[in-house]
Amino acid sequence: MNQAFTDIHKVSNFFSPQKVILGQDSVKKVGEEAKALGARKALIVTDPGIVSAGYAKIVEEALQAAKIGVGIFDRVVPEPPARCVDEGVQMIREGKYDLVIGLGGGSSLDIAKGAAIMAKNAGNIVDYAGIDKVPKGGLPKILIPTTAGTGSETTRSLVVTDEKNIKRSVASSFGIADVAILDPLLTLSMPPKVTANTGMDALTHAIESYVSATTTPFAEILTLEAIRLIAYNLPLAYSKGSNLTARYNMLLAASIAGLGFASSRLGIVHGLAYVIDTEYHLPHGRANAIMLPHVMNFNKTGNLLKFARIAEAMGEKVEGLSLYEAAQRSVEAVKNLLDAVQISCKLSQYGVSREHLPKLVEGGMNQARLFIPNPRDVTPEDLKSIYENAF
Repeated sequence: MNQAFTDIHKVSNFFSPQKVILGQDSVKKVGEEAKALGARKALIVTDPGIVSAGYAKIVEEALQAAKIGVGIFDRVVPEPPARCVDEGVQMIREGKYDLVIGLGGGSSLDIAKGAAIMAKNAGNIVDYAGIDKVPKGGLPKILIPTTAGTGSETTRSLVVTDEKNIKRSVASSFGIADVAILDPLLTLSMPPKVTANTGMDALTHAIESYVSATTTPFAEILTLEAIRLIAYNLPLAYSKGSNLTARYNMLLAASIAGLGFASSRLGIVHGLAYVIDTEYHLPHGRANAIMLPHVMNFNKTGNLLKFARIAEAMGEKVEGLSLYEAAQRSVEAVKNLLDAVQISCKLSQYGVSREHLPKLVEGGMNQARLFIPNPRDVTPEDLKSIYENAF
């Protein structure tokens, strides 16, 4: 099934870091990259686990070798609240830092972005939730992922949780990294469960961006390749964490999936998953994984051809099948991948009961911003049906 972008009259944008460095030991280039950005004093934004793993020390030493002062903000927590940004900004201003380095998973990278933005803007980061609402640029930033999932290092978006426990997304060109450094060696220590969760997060980004009603030719090309890479390499990385080739390919896939949805938009998998990960304290990638096949099954009639292409990219044999049958194979391919990395897509396995259904639907409706790019129109009854199928 040949790839072709048909809406030639649509104006499309492509957003990306100024520079992306990929390869083993590339993290050691952070000092020269910081120097090239004119930095004199850099703040590493990370979490305690990354410090304990010794990764912050590697970055710190590379910066010191380039004669750049270093501080560490290591108070990032999973599914970070907006106050993490405020705490980071306070340290930036008190220490007079002129460069922010995000090091870690998506939470650390998002807080680094937020802190860099708010160092030069007034108010609170949630004041700028939405698209292109940040009035001016912040500090320069280098983003270094240690997981292969969120793709935050290549996107212009960041997500925090507000005081009402609602996920708030800020999308701005001022959130784009000046430099992204992708070193697969930093992902080797991910345990199998984290590998699975983050890998499925990347797959969700790729699939949602690919089928989005607001997709672009750039996003289509990048995300279809990300789907192919993840389908082949995630089971390998999950089964043998020291498989450097699989780790390299997963890091590449997560980053190009990020580039894809930076130029497109996500859909209701994320909307429904946000409710689960905030209300039931599941990792974001796991919540996406749970909802992905159920939403795909609902969405597939919105673009049968693209779902058939997803199936093909994931290694399914679609020759001789009807378009509907081929599209259905994409759902089965995702379920098979979930089985391979031992993730259940049943809410009942995570302590969520049918009694919670009204709360889930209400929370899903609060994510209406994600309904617009979804390939199929959505009603409250549709959300209820999707959630019911997930039990």
